Amino acid sequence: MSGPECCSNPPTLNPTGGAGHVDNLAGLRTYFNGSPHSNRALLLVSDIYVFVWLLRKLADKVAAAGYYVVVPDFFHGDAYNPDNSARPLPVWLKDHGADKGFEASKPLIEALKAKGVSAIGAVGFCWGAKVVVELAKNRLIQGAVLLHPSFVTLDDIKGVDIPIAVLGAEIDKMSPPELLKQFEEVLAAKPGVASYVKVFPKVSHGWSVRYNTEDAVTVKAAEEAHQDLLVWFDKHLK
Repeated sequence: MSGPECCSNPPTLNPTGGAGHVDNLAGLRTYFNGSPHSNRALLLVSDIYVFVWLLRKLADKVAAAGYYVVVPDFFHGDAYNPDNSARPLPVWLKDHGADKGFEASKPLIEALKAKGVSAIGAVGFCWGAKVVVELAKNRLIQGAVLLHPSFVTLDDIKGVDIPIAVLGAEIDKMSPPELLKQFEEVLAAKPGVASYVKVFPKVSHGWSVRYNTEDAVTVKAAEEAHQDLLVWFDKHLK
């Protein structure tokens, strides 16, 4: 089920990039930005590479829109390394299942509430989308956005009853447009649940945080997706 797309276009890692800072929250090394006094927080759940520069850049953009943004390292410093041939993705995933990310999210969400946050949304990228959909199914968050999700099933989507948006790529075997169409049909059958499904043309799995900054098409698509998620939470996270 874990295809090469999860590993494609590995990013340039930058452990010190971004305008925010890294600290610990609920036992997790976490990148923060935005006012800690904001009553709206967004949890960004990364793909298998964690603290990539482009994800931090997105966190900074979201923080500038008025959110307190947290990007935890659910892998405890053990992000996937495509250069480690002794530990291919299926082996790495045995140590880092989305179920572990979901469990680690619970005390983190409680810590945010203890800081005075009253509305929490979550954004999941690739691996992180499975974590976020589990948070949504258990109503631990008030809104969700999934970008090029991996491992998310139709049954997962059937279990969601909070506002959710799914942003996918036209070229994606992990979450192909045909599957996203099924997601859309299931969500549309829930009149009380706000939903939005969009497929971005001419881009591949991972495009929203692992795009080539020299490629105008993917940059435009990534920025459009970033704007879509901001619009979504502005509307549904109060």
